[in-house]
Amino acid sequence: MIEQPRFPQREAVDFVIIGSGSAGGILARELSVQGFKVVVLEQGRYRRTHEFTHDELSVMFNHEYVGGPLGGDPQTFRHDASEKAEVPDFPPAYYARMVGGSSVHFSANFWRLRPVDFKERSLLGAIDNADLADWPLDYDELEPYYTRVDWEIGVSGAPGPFDPPRSRPYPLPPMSVKSSGVLLEKGARELGLHPQVAPVAILSQPFNGRAPCIHCGFCMGFGCETGAKSSTLVTMIPQAEATGRCEIRSQCTVHRIETDARGRASEVLYYDAAGQEQGQRARVVIVAANGAETPRLLLMSASERFPDGLANGSGLVGRNLMFNAHSATYAWFDQPLHDYKSVQCSRIVHDFYDSDPKRGFYGGGAIDARPFLSASPMLYALTGMPPDTPRWGAGFKRDLAYGFTRSMMLAASTTSLAMDRNNITLDPELKDRFGRPAMRVTYNDHPHDLAMATFLQDWAERILDAAGAEKTWRKPVEPETVGAHLLGTCRMGDDPQRAVVDRYHRSHDVPNLFICDGSSMVTSGRGQPTMTIMALAFRAAHHIGEFARRGEI
Repeated sequence: MIEQPRFPQREAVDFVIIGSGSAGGILARELSVQGFKVVVLEQGRYRRTHEFTHDELSVMFNHEYVGGPLGGDPQTFRHDASEKAEVPDFPPAYYARMVGGSSVHFSANFWRLRPVDFKERSLLGAIDNADLADWPLDYDELEPYYTRVDWEIGVSGAPGPFDPPRSRPYPLPPMSVKSSGVLLEKGARELGLHPQVAPVAILSQPFNGRAPCIHCGFCMGFGCETGAKSSTLVTMIPQAEATGRCEIRSQCTVHRIETDARGRASEVLYYDAAGQEQGQRARVVIVAANGAETPRLLLMSASERFPDGLANGSGLVGRNLMFNAHSATYAWFDQPLHDYKSVQCSRIVHDFYDSDPKRGFYGGGAIDARPFLSASPMLYALTGMPPDTPRWGAGFKRDLAYGFTRSMMLAASTTSLAMDRNNITLDPELKDRFGRPAMRVTYNDHPHDLAMATFLQDWAERILDAAGAEKTWRKPVEPETVGAHLLGTCRMGDDPQRAVVDRYHRSHDVPNLFICDGSSMVTSGRGQPTMTIMALAFRAAHHIGEFARRGEI
């Protein structure tokens, strides 16, 4: 283990970064490599790869990675502002609390956005009850940073027929095709579609000193005990620490960013592992806590000078929350597929990526083949069985044994329109264990997004039938109540009245405060945002480093 520096709390370091996940881990590595002194504050534990297990009860049911019992840091949810928000059984903003953040437990599906994603407002015009906007940058500007993600994080894949331009090939060949991928290809081609390799941030071969995937099947929701999954925990964080200029301070829960008499960020206040309040002074603060915790922190940092929350002159902090809509179609086949093994996805269909006015609604998306929750036995038994299966007794045991090896699912991932009514706010009544206001999530999908999810589900069922499924069934398409993609709540833009940060992730209101994570995204893409969050982080680190060297912060 590399010995970390210990920076004095009362002396300002160059950068304090709040969050160590997909964006924070990259920012820490990039800025420390550039020679700056960096402190990363992470609320979760610093787990090592050998600590990760396949303990389904602990990880998936007792919320080991997302904060443990919900009473410690509860969240509340409601579909509409007229409802009273309640604490649900499952956290509506679903993310991992540990060094590496949700990049540790993600499924690692790594699609790039496409040129159309950055300018849909100009191409399609306004949509009722939505705040669709163009990005302040385009695909060409972000492409070099997508390529850095491919080569520095480690992505396995092969180009598809609809992919955007790329300046370098994938660094690693695709993962082996799974049975579900073969069936997706068969059914899709029968219907005239164009299935392609699913790119994943999982190593198909040894890469940069890391071991390849062992196909254990415990990807989604679990940490990778071999380090084959390309989290920032195993890629960026070790390189940041190796500079000797980056301190990872884990189990530190930030509750406030202080500003000085000039209105500049000056100190980050947090509770340490013992629950004691601490503070770290900084020349520059970067918030990369995810699209839910970032706006929560900014709202908690309200002051006399910033009465509506820090960086909230636009009133948009926490607004325009996007989850990505989804639909699920399941099937049994008459032969064993063993889809619970290996990565989640090996093949996808991107024929429906672009929005098409002929459909009568906005939206685009993708269909991929995967086991989803049926990759692990307990979740399969509880969520993956057909609706007409007996729920007890001999019939249940019979179907359980038959279906586990023969099941697969086609997941449809689609757009979410930005809407003011979907947001992160502070619950006015509930507090967490530190006395911080609980996060309140208000969310209800736009009708266009639900229509697109249903459209893709119709196609998924046709694909499964064409592939020869023995039995198919659909989960109802309903408004989302849980989101693992937390996007849009501090959107970027050139107009300070219409955006929280500028095109370089600098707050329009506070010149030495930067915000970079899913909250920066202006539109949602088609359902797999992490690669874009990482590309944005590489780009932000480049520009922030340049600003710092030129004395422009």
